Amino acid sequence: MNMRGHVINRRFAILLSLSLVGATFLVLAFLSGDSGINHGLNSSSERQIYSFEGPHRKLLRRGLGRAMKEPNRIWGERCSSSDIVISQGATGPLPSGIPTYTVEIMNACVTGCDISRIHINCGWFSSAHLVNPNIFKRLAYNDCLVNNGKPLLNGATLSFQYANTFPYPLSVSSVVCS
Repeated sequence: MNMRGHVINRRFAILLSLSLVGATFLVLAFLSGDSGINHGLNSSSERQIYSFEGPHRKLLRRGLGRAMKEPNRIWGERCSSSDIVISQGATGPLPSGIPTYTVEIMNACVTGCDISRIHINCGWFSSAHLVNPNIFKRLAYNDCLVNNGKPLLNGATLSFQYANTFPYPLSVSSVVCS
């Protein structure tokens, strides 16, 4: 074999070894469950907030990791606070640069119930953008009222936007089954 054949064989061997090392790293990353891509999320707790991860989707956050109370339907409980689903996500900022957030509040009751007097834990909720008080209104510290206390029909969703420098963690504090 001539000198040129040895050089080609050596290059082929080097490329083959590098390919095998790369494939080994990919297999190890796959088996460990970490793709190495977190799409801009900083911690595992932030990753759990989103339903799906991906840079191409604007996703709504749900409850910031709070535990939900499950209804006890065996003992005749028609609905509970866990039947109200609150999601929120960042939207485009106001012209002044203040971030805005879209909130969706949905009645997901599986027994077909309407839910009224929905009170939300909302801290000192405020907005630089007017929120319709018939949809969402702060009554006191950490007490906001949804839909002016009127029933939210089964499967219905209310939506509003607010503007503030940070998102408020929103969670259901109490409901009344209609």
